[in-house]
Amino acid sequence: MIVVLIVTFFGLMFLAVPVGHVLVAAASASVLASGALPLMIVVQQMFQQTQSFPMLALPFFILAGSLMMSGRLGQKMIAFATLLVQRYRGGLTSTSVVGSAVFGGVSGSAVADATAIGGMLIPWQKQQGYPPAYCAANNAAASTIAILIPPSIPLILYSLVSDVSVSALFFAGVLPGLMLTAGFVVVNNVSARLRGFPFEKIAFDWRQFRVLLLEAAPALAMPLFILLFLRFGVATPTEVSVLAVLYALAAGLFIYRDMTWSRFYHAVIAAGVATGVVMLVIMASAVIGWIMTYAQVPQTFSQWALGALKEPWLIVLAMNAIMLVAGMFIDLPAAILLLGPIFVPLARVIGFDLTQLGIVMVLNLAIGLYTPPVGTTLFISASVARTKIIETTKELAPFYAMALAILLAFSYIPALTLQ
Repeated sequence: MIVVLIVTFFGLMFLAVPVGHVLVAAASASVLASGALPLMIVVQQMFQQTQSFPMLALPFFILAGSLMMSGRLGQKMIAFATLLVQRYRGGLTSTSVVGSAVFGGVSGSAVADATAIGGMLIPWQKQQGYPPAYCAANNAAASTIAILIPPSIPLILYSLVSDVSVSALFFAGVLPGLMLTAGFVVVNNVSARLRGFPFEKIAFDWRQFRVLLLEAAPALAMPLFILLFLRFGVATPTEVSVLAVLYALAAGLFIYRDMTWSRFYHAVIAAGVATGVVMLVIMASAVIGWIMTYAQVPQTFSQWALGALKEPWLIVLAMNAIMLVAGMFIDLPAAILLLGPIFVPLARVIGFDLTQLGIVMVLNLAIGLYTPPVGTTLFISASVARTKIIETTKELAPFYAMALAILLAFSYIPALTLQ
């Protein structure tokens, strides 16, 4: 049963079938191969996964991000990020990093960040004399900051499989997001010094800073507004997601005054398509999770890990290695929903905090987003920069080193995650 599941899954992935369809087909083939389970169990498990009130937070946060990232607000946020770092060495590429951190508090999507920020900044960075492959590598790595800073779609998905509160995960995601931001800025600064990237010392304009800060304030305030509402119990995550949509609409209508029916329509359509893709993966992954539980895969894996590795630090290292490899081949939502049911029971056995596991899992899979052969932000960024994947991958070496160092810190220092 499990053998059929694995063979079908990797066979269809090799044929480049969309991951949602792969999961449904693999689950169906596994159930049929068992000979003891009705095929109707696939439909029942898929439907049951949609009957969740907290799941409504997904489409509303996606819609809020679509509304906030379009229009004048996106331009003001990039201008603000540019002003903060452009006077330092490597400042032009660091703009992508700081911009991703700011956009992350709005979109919660690495793919949206890679597309929006890369499309605006990579052509400008190339024009200023930065190597195209380096610009693409910087954008590919920096865009993953968005999936850690609230509102984070991957952290919401992890909460579904772990029963950890979204509030705890959102708060825990702030520090790694900021550490990645600082780390990638350092990478850009050191790279600029070692490789002689173009640099022009510009005096800091405090007057322009105050103006841009005021104009970008609605976007900068959004993650703060989400965290405060969750921390003080003003609203549930689902209610906060609805309030975020209303907040984005109010900003577009009354502050920037650029909200139109056409823009609203396109934002709703984009959010609907994105939600549909994620929901198919969630529904199909629920069936896979049920099959693995039925076949006692989590218990078997836990027994093997405890018997073979024994030491908790070795087990954590092994989980990291598995997640890093999985992130290279499987889309991030699917990887979380597939690995979560296996690693959560094991983490409980070895005393590894589940909130910490969630952050470590997202950090691991974030690295997979800019790692071949299926690196989504890598392919988007290389396409925008019009450079080869192999050249971009070579330029990613210092970004990998920094991300792995931060990953190890959060894997073995619980104080960084626990409140």
